[in-house]
Amino acid sequence: MQTRDAFNVVWLQSGGCGGCSMSLLCADTADFNALLEDAGIRLVWHPSLSLESGDEVLDVLQRCLDGTLRLDALCIEGSLLRGPNGTGRFHLLAGTGQPMTDWVRRLAAVAGHVVAIGSCAAWGGITASGDNPTEACGLQWEDDRPGGLLGAAFRARGGLPVINVAGCPTHPGWVTDTLMALAAGLFGAGDLDPLNRPRSYADQLVHHGCTRNEYYEFKASAEKPSDQGCMMEHMGCKGTQAHADCNTRLWNGEGSCTRGGYACVSCTEPGFQEPGHAFHATPKIAGIPIGLPTDMPKAWFVALASLSKSATPKRVKQNAVADHLVVPPAVRRTRLG
Repeated sequence: MQTRDAFNVVWLQSGGCGGCSMSLLCADTADFNALLEDAGIRLVWHPSLSLESGDEVLDVLQRCLDGTLRLDALCIEGSLLRGPNGTGRFHLLAGTGQPMTDWVRRLAAVAGHVVAIGSCAAWGGITASGDNPTEACGLQWEDDRPGGLLGAAFRARGGLPVINVAGCPTHPGWVTDTLMALAAGLFGAGDLDPLNRPRSYADQLVHHGCTRNEYYEFKASAEKPSDQGCMMEHMGCKGTQAHADCNTRLWNGEGSCTRGGYACVSCTEPGFQEPGHAFHATPKIAGIPIGLPTDMPKAWFVALASLSKSATPKRVKQNAVADHLVVPPAVRRTRLG
C-alpha cells in the first residue's frame, strides 16, 4: 500500500508571549503527537516541543531553504519585529546574527503554505500596541491594513495568501483543524473569510451558544462583573460581533470567556487590543450601544430592545443582576393531553 508523504510543518516564534503554543498543548486529545501523526502531519521543529537546538535547528532551516527538506507549512507565532528603523535587529535568530524577519521572508518564499498563529502573527496584535517602538506587524497585515512583513501580494507556493488563524490566544482546535485540512489537500481559497481567517471558525459568532442568550433576548443586562445577565449593554461584550466559535467549541472542553464571566473583546479581529474605549465598558450614543449585533440595523435593534425589555419576565430581571440563580424557572406541565 502506497502511503502519502508526511506534511512537514516548521513552527517559529517571533514577538509575543508564547500563549498560542501554550494553548496548542490544550488540544482535545490524550496524545498530541499521535493526533498530528494520524493526520499525516510531521512537526519538523517547534521551539518548545522539539528536541533539536542550536546547529541542529539551523540545519533544519537550511535544508528547507535549499529544498532537501520539503516545507509544507511555515507556522509563525508572534508579531514580526521590523525595528529598529526597518533593520529587524531587535530580534535576531540565535546563532545566526540575522534578523528573524529575514528568515521568515526566505522560508515563506519556499513554503507550501504560510500560517499566522494567533492575532500577533496575523495583524501585529498586542505587541504592536501604543507607539509600537519595535515596529511590530503581522505577516500580511498591519492592523486592519493589508501589507505587513510579506506584502499584500504575497502568495505561498500552494497559491494561498497567509492563513490567519487569529485569536489571543488562538484556540488549539482552530490550529489543528487548519493543519489537518491543509495536509489532506482539503483547504482552498474558498475556505478563507475576507480577513483570510479559516471559515471553519470565523463564519461563527461568539454569541452562538452563549449561556447568557436568554438575558440577551430580553435585554436583561449585567451591571457589574459578577452579574449573570447579558454583558453587551453595559460591560463591553462584543460577542454578537466577534467572529469565532468559542461558545460552541469550548476551551478545554468546558470553558469560554463569557462562561467565565468575562466580556468578549473580539480577539480574533484586527485592532482588538486598542478598541478606543475601556474593555469593560460599552460605548453608547444616546443610550444605544455603538457596536450593534452583526447585520442588525440600528432601528431594528432599538425596536427589539424596547419590546424585549417590556416583556422581560420577573425571573430573568432578578437573575440578571445577581451572581447566582435567585428565581428558578417555574415548573409547569408541557404536554397537551
